[in-house]
Amino acid sequence: MSLAVYPLIFEPILKDRIWGGTKLETYLGKKNLPTPTTGESWELSAVEGDVSVVKDGVYKGKPITDILELYPEEVLGAKVHKQFGTQFPLLFKFLDADKELSIQVHPNDELARKRHNSFGKTEMWYVMQADEGSRIIVGFKEKSSQEQYLKHLADKDLIEILNEVEVKKGDVFFLETGTIHAIGAGIVVAEIQQTSDITYRIYDWDRVDAQGNSRELHVDQALDAMNYNTTDTQKHYTTIENKSNAMVNCPYFTTSYLPLNGSMGVSKDGSSFTVYICTEGEFSIEAGGEKYNFKKGDTVLVPAILKVFILSGTATLLEICIS
Repeated sequence: MSLAVYPLIFEPILKDRIWGGTKLETYLGKKNLPTPTTGESWELSAVEGDVSVVKDGVYKGKPITDILELYPEEVLGAKVHKQFGTQFPLLFKFLDADKELSIQVHPNDELARKRHNSFGKTEMWYVMQADEGSRIIVGFKEKSSQEQYLKHLADKDLIEILNEVEVKKGDVFFLETGTIHAIGAGIVVAEIQQTSDITYRIYDWDRVDAQGNSRELHVDQALDAMNYNTTDTQKHYTTIENKSNAMVNCPYFTTSYLPLNGSMGVSKDGSSFTVYICTEGEFSIEAGGEKYNFKKGDTVLVPAILKVFILSGTATLLEICIS
């Protein structure tokens, strides 16, 4: 039995977060938020316990992991299948930071494998919406050290040595593992990352939940995971219409900015799947005599076996593959 070939979208996995809000619904159109502090929509995930299921079509209700067990090369692509077997290697999310996230860091592959039997967590952010004056934390202002970092953490003035950046819609940040970071209040981001849910939380602004409990911190684990050097995280890119404009190219994923206006043919080589995240507008994918329609807030997986198709519409897309 062969794979039924069509672009796949998935039921969002919505997650309550102490810092979340309602923009996933008001800005991105996600329905039935479980709480007024819904901070994350996991759009495509193979993380154990949070596996995405297909939203419609032949595979409606099927977990992505089941489809990959049957058709790994057809979905993932020859190169990706060879590297990852039947494992989907990336995780796609939208985040609504109504309040600031904790200051945190993610381990690299080696450390994550040793401690958690997991991938590391290299990630990137595309800022979809930002209230005026919104800021993020990315790295240290100047080269630091474990001793200096711990002193500022103990004195509760860690923010003094961290690099704060004011952000606007369209800004892109690439965070290699070990980069200390936090998304500030008033920001919606699309996040692309390795398949991992390993986060070392360092400082959580001394806040508590409705029951008066503070969240767990991982100060000791973070010490040898952290890069104490300064990092150049912001990425600049061109915005040529109907073209894939390179944003981030790393061993884990390649992301391009694609402003679609009209229609364009796409031809792939079958080595990798492609994911399109629609951050503005509406678009369609035409393939095999069928037309599939998508809108802002949709995350679409195009199986690697679907090599030739047409994109049409007026939309801003992020195009992601593994190259």
